[in-house]
Amino acid sequence: MRRDDNDDPFDEFFREIERMMDEMMGSEGDVHIDRDGAADSGDLHVDVHETGEEVRVVADIPGVEKDGIDLKCDGSVLTIDAGTHHREYHERLTLPSKVDEHSASATYNNGVLEVTFDREDESADIEL
Repeated sequence: MRRDDNDDPFDEFFREIERMMDEMMGSEGDVHIDRDGAADSGDLHVDVHETGEEVRVVADIPGVEKDGIDLKCDGSVLTIDAGTHHREYHERLTLPSKVDEHSASATYNNGVLEVTFDREDESADIEL
């Protein structure tokens, strides 16, 4: 395969890791990180932890001030935009389950961002 200079040499590596993790965890653990290919964009180290009640996302964002971080969530995807004058981070993280975006709480301490969401019920009870 011939690669262009614009291709990220690690794309295939990350796709293979995601495939192996999806295979290992089954459909319950489907986690996908879309990587922005901008030249000045850094990649975040992101971990996702899921329990029966909540989803917790932990991201390493070194060298960024708290005011330089913007978080958005639509219940399925968490978007993290962060940056300094020297580096920018853009990550779109597909969450492993539907969350209540209004329940979000976030902390940022020593370069570590932690965002916690309450999980949405898989289906609503319907009474007759």
